[in-house]
Formats: sequence, structure tokens, C-alpha cells
Amino acid sequence: MVRLTGKVLDIEYRGVLLNRDDARTIGVLDGDRVELINEEKKTVAQAFVTTTATMLQQGTAGVYQVTNRRLQLEGGEAIEIRAVGRPASIDFIKKKMDKGKLTMEETQTIIREIVDDTLSPGEISAYLVGTYINGLDMDEIEYLTRSAVNTGEKLSFASHPIVDKHSIGGVPGNKITLLVVPIIVAAGLKCPKTSSRAITGAGGTADLMEAIAPVAFSAEELQSMTEKVGGAIVWGGATNIAPADDKIILYEYPLKIDPHGQMLASVMAKKFAVGADLVVIDIPVGRYAKVTTVEEGRKLARDFMELGDRLGMRVECALTYGEAPIGRSIGVNLEVAEALRILKGEEGPDSLIQKSAVIAGIALEMAGKVQAGEGTASALDLLTSGKADAMMQKIIEVQGGDPAVTAEDLPPGDHSFTVNAPETGYVVEMNNRALITIARAAGAPHDHGAGIHLHKKQGQHVKKGDPIFTIHADRSWRLQKALEEGRRLMPVVVEGMLIDRVPGNYWRTPMH
Repeated sequence: MVRLTGKVLDIEYRGVLLNRDDARTIGVLDGDRVELINEEKKTVAQAFVTTTATMLQQGTAGVYQVTNRRLQLEGGEAIEIRAVGRPASIDFIKKKMDKGKLTMEETQTIIREIVDDTLSPGEISAYLVGTYINGLDMDEIEYLTRSAVNTGEKLSFASHPIVDKHSIGGVPGNKITLLVVPIIVAAGLKCPKTSSRAITGAGGTADLMEAIAPVAFSAEELQSMTEKVGGAIVWGGATNIAPADDKIILYEYPLKIDPHGQMLASVMAKKFAVGADLVVIDIPVGRYAKVTTVEEGRKLARDFMELGDRLGMRVECALTYGEAPIGRSIGVNLEVAEALRILKGEEGPDSLIQKSAVIAGIALEMAGKVQAGEGTASALDLLTSGKADAMMQKIIEVQGGDPAVTAEDLPPGDHSFTVNAPETGYVVEMNNRALITIARAAGAPHDHGAGIHLHKKQGQHVKKGDPIFTIHADRSWRLQKALEEGRRLMPVVVEGMLIDRVPGNYWRTPMH
């Protein structure tokens, strides 16, 4: 064991940086692990080693921010450092890569070491690739779900049922949570909704809600708000509920993978941890959605329901139309404004209203609030009567937002470009993935004013020169980037009687 002076490095990374001479004394090389002990605060952290010949003088250890959250150095304290062996979970990860089946204990070890920042990014990626290539059976998915819950905080309510919903995503404009949660709560049910930020989309539910209220709350605060008004819509990453999930997502993102078993466990762990008894899962199905066929959707639904049975939760799934965006808006301000208008009783897109009512209606039927077959009508009544709007105002207020917020408070970006129909005909195709790519290029979800407003949708008739959609951006260079993506991807196809006609000129309109 070697004693060095600790120095906090203001870099959002894990591990410890050592002078090469100190590393030799400790007996470690780059990539090896050490245990760090803060003698003053009696805190301990494991870290993997990087070395330098010039950035740190001998006798000083640089501790990166992520590792220091556990070590709690303020800078200048003495820390003891000693070499440690590799984590136990390395053997279990290799077992999965070799097509083995993991036990509950092995899965718990892997998840605990992910949460404790014991595993390196490369080791976590190896685990994810192993599960992606070789899959997880239902036993392993249950083990993963329970392990994810056990490494974080849980909510516990005195009264039941607790209702939750989730959409597996993949369809742009799917802002239904902003309508579904207040409908469910207006019916007298509790719904502590944890949501994610966008990973590959143009706006996750947490991104949308953050435009009108804070979303970063602890598990204790989420429980308190739910008990006070009946529900909340918060960012799951701040709650320490199933924290392994958010860490795993970081390593799935660059690989653009979402292993089937990991996805099931990710969704259900968060539902289990908030104490949900009844869960509605929205599974959009379409050529450009995550689930491309009805058969694939039914299989996924069966897996969700089986996992729910194992965890003591009742799960029902809705296979929904995923060929086109939900509503007419894609992007943070545009989507939230659309949802607020509907809550206020203004006219809105049928696709958004009907989907929200169907999902909320299933929850009402599951909870016994209405008889089977009456859920959608009851949900629509709660929406059109203003009861859902009154409840949304309470949710916004309890989360620290302004309950008087209106759609006019959420303007689209100042820079815009409208794409017009190149000929008279019908909108025969809308490519969801392309629309999301264009919205992200325009700045969504980071730039709240960025996104796309759809003037026409699939199946609608257009005349030559009619507006089809408008791209909005907060910054002019972002708009130019979005236009480049649009010219490359051609997200909307308009055709007349000539079925083989491919539009090619509708991007040539000069920008105003």
C-alpha cells in the first residue's frame, strides 16, 4: 500500500490518474485496478488506472469526478492506494460471451459492480454485446430485473393500485404521457411516472416535461409528490431507481443496440421499483418503428406479460399504429404545445387524442374504474371535461412549474423552412426514422424550439405547392444541417396517378 496526496480532476470520467513512477511502486499498469482509501472520511472506492509521465508529479494521485463521488475528496488529503485483483463479474461476463446461462447470484454481482463503477467501460460493453449476441432467457431476464431494482431505491405506497405506463418508443411525436398520466390521476388513481430522456429520438418524455416543470427529483420526492396530488412525471435518471439501467444505456447508445432481454428488464425494473401493480405497455408497430411486424409485437407482449407475472405485476400491452408520427409535431416545444392545447379543450390531431385515450382507458379498465370496453370513452370524457387539464396543472405545480403555462409560452424556433408538395397527389409514405434524424439535426431535443410541424400526414391529398411540413430551429446553422439531411433522406413521398414517380425537387424552394 502506498500513501499519496489526492487531487480532484474536474473531468467527468471514472478512475485514477497516477504518475508512472508511483504506478510502478504500487505494482500496476494502465488498465489495472486499485483500491483508494480516503483516510479522513473513511471512504473507499475501486478505480482502474491510467498513467502519465508529465501531467502529475510523483506523490500525487488524480481522482476523476465519477470516482470521487464515492471517495469524497476535497483535494490535498492523504489517500492510501493498493493494487486489487480483477472483479468477480469478469468471469461471469465471459461465461455469457461463451453462451452460458447466468445465475441470479452472477447477475447480481455484474449489476452491483456496474452500479458501483467497479467495471470498466470495455467490460460493461462486453457484457452488453454478450447478451445481444447470445440473448437472455426469461429466467435471466427476471434475475436482471430484480438485480436492477435491488441496487437502487424503491417506492412503497400504503394505498393501491399503483398504475404505470410505458411506450417502447421508436415513433416520433409520441407525447402521449403528457395526456395519459393526468387522465389516469384524474380518475382517482396513483401514477408515479419515471421517464427517460431521448437517446436516439427527438424528445423523450423527460425532455418534454422539463420544458414546463423541473424533472430531477429523488425517489423520496417522487413518492411525496405522488401522495400529494396523485402523480408526477419525472426523469428516472435522477431518482436512483434502478440506477444500473441508466449506466447500461450509456454503453448501448454508441453501439446503437437495445438487446431484447435488457430492454424488457429496463422497462419492468422501473415499474417494479415504483411499486406498480398495473402496467400498460404501448408497443408501436410499423416499418420504421422498433417493432416492425404484428407477430413480433405479440411475442414482445407475451414476454412483458410473463415477466410481469413473475414479478407480481399485471401487465397488458397495446399494439399501436407505428407507421406515422403521433400528432403533427416532433420536438420539445412543438410537442408540449400540442399536448397543452388538447388538455385545454382545443382541437387536436385524432391520432394523438385517440391513442392517449386508448392507453389511459386500458389502465382504467385494469383498475376496475370502468367496465371492460368502456375505458376509452371514459378517458375521453376525463380529457374533454377539463378534469385531466386540472390534474396536469396540479402535477406541474407540485413539480415546481407554472400551472398557468399555455401553448403560447412554448414557441417554435425562429428559423424555419417549409417543404411544399412537388406535385398534386397523395402523401403515400412518411419515414419515421428520417423525420427523427432531421429533427435531431435541427437541434432537438437539446434546442427546445427545434423540430418539425407536419401540415399533412400519410394518406392525405395535396395540391402542388401545398405545405407538407415545416422544419424549425433555434439556430440558422442547425436549420441548414437539417435541410441537408432532408435532401439526403427524402422523408415524405408524394405521388399522383403515376405510381413510379419519385419526388425530387421539393427542396429547391428558396429559403425565406
